[in-house]
Amino acid sequence: MAFTLRQIAEIVGGHVSGSDEVLITGINALGEASEGDISFFSDARYREALQKTKASALLVSRETDLYTGPQVVVSNPALSYARVAALFASPTPRFPAISDKAFIHESSTIGKNVSIYPLAYVGKDAVIGDNVILFPGVFVGDRVEIGNDTVIYPNVTVMQDCRIGSEVIIHAGTVVGSDGFGFVRDGSVNVKIPQMGTVQIDDQVEIGANNTIDRAASGKTWIKRGVKTDNLVQIAHNVVIGEDTVIVAQAAIGGSVHVGRGVVIGGQVAIADHVTVEDGAMIGSQSGVAKSLSRGEVVSGTPAMPHRLWLKTRGLITRFPDFAKRLRYLEKKMDEWEKDRK
Repeated sequence: MAFTLRQIAEIVGGHVSGSDEVLITGINALGEASEGDISFFSDARYREALQKTKASALLVSRETDLYTGPQVVVSNPALSYARVAALFASPTPRFPAISDKAFIHESSTIGKNVSIYPLAYVGKDAVIGDNVILFPGVFVGDRVEIGNDTVIYPNVTVMQDCRIGSEVIIHAGTVVGSDGFGFVRDGSVNVKIPQMGTVQIDDQVEIGANNTIDRAASGKTWIKRGVKTDNLVQIAHNVVIGEDTVIVAQAAIGGSVHVGRGVVIGGQVAIADHVTVEDGAMIGSQSGVAKSLSRGEVVSGTPAMPHRLWLKTRGLITRFPDFAKRLRYLEKKMDEWEKDRK
């Protein structure tokens, strides 16, 4: 597959500086690019790589003299790179039709052009939409619904009664609909609270590898349209995640948390039960959130605090030993002064 720079500029809404007839056959990073590849430059830290690159063209936010080849000038090089990369990305591999080594319950409903690999399992009364791909080891429980054009990678488990939307991607090893962590103490004994709800994942969600998304105690755990999660994310029972929110690796979201739309949750963030995070909030990596956050609030640290305050606090931490030494010196001087007065 090949595109001229003129075609690429039209796709990304940019304009070409230099020849627009250059043929592009691939895309790569500056250091790995070769003839026929297009790359992008938007960070001055990569000036050296830019000067050495063998790319045939660049995506840039403004023209640079450090590169003599043709350049496609765009408003957002990283976004344009993503869109161009989609042109060259390999399609998801498909098993031809439905493997006779997969188990498909006779009561299930299977859509058109479905690809089901060997060793997949589809339970009773499940509904699988058109163009769905189920890789080996996928378990689809009873009464599960999966929308059109969804891809579920190897060894994903979707437990009974869960609903998966259209154009969803679920990466390997994820478990959807495991029991929420609900127990009540009876003296020294933990009594399990039956988890009788479901999980609903809306359209165009992408779930990373080895996520765990717990079913609700009652009602539903709800991942709304366009949410993207990284690997190793824990989402507890009855959590609601708003549209287009991003959750980075190893984050853990406690039970009954409500996360708004367009929220960014950094890596290793922990959010306590029953907290509300309103639209557009941003939580820095390794933060501990124990109380609700308002719309657009930016926090970091444990306990979470306004990001700028956290930066100041963090800057003081390494100076604490000096502060303690100075304090002991001043205390000694004050004691001597008090003795002299007497």
